[in-house]
Amino acid sequence: LGIVSVLYVIPTVVSELEEACETMPSEIHLVKEEFDELGRLHRTCSGDIAVNKCEGACSSQVQPSVITPTGFLKECYCCRESYLRERLITLTHCYDPDGMRLTQNGHSTMEIKLKEPSDCKCFKMWRLYPLSTKKMK
Repeated sequence: LGIVSVLYVIPTVVSELEEACETMPSEIHLVKEEFDELGRLHRTCSGDIAVNKCEGACSSQVQPSVITPTGFLKECYCCRESYLRERLITLTHCYDPDGMRLTQNGHSTMEIKLKEPSDCKCFKMWRLYPLSTKKMK
């Protein structure tokens, strides 16, 4: 007679109500430097900008597995953007290299393109192992 062991794995069902991944408003301070063709600082512009961010929690699970090398099946999800939109932002505080505020037309503002999340969802993480912490030579 041999001994037979049976491993039962009961998958857990996670409701979407437990996931709280959403697009949230936030504010960032943005600084953009502009250089001339010789690489010298021409002007610096800045501003406080309202942008969207992804924030929240996603359901993940670890369960025993006889198939995977580690002995565990890991299903990890993270909250991240599902769609990005491009916006044109105007920075209104511009200064010359000496720190003097620029007021003349064409130099007192700077327009830049910015991508921000317009929708966020929980996505499955595909990396099986963490990145090595060894230093590259």
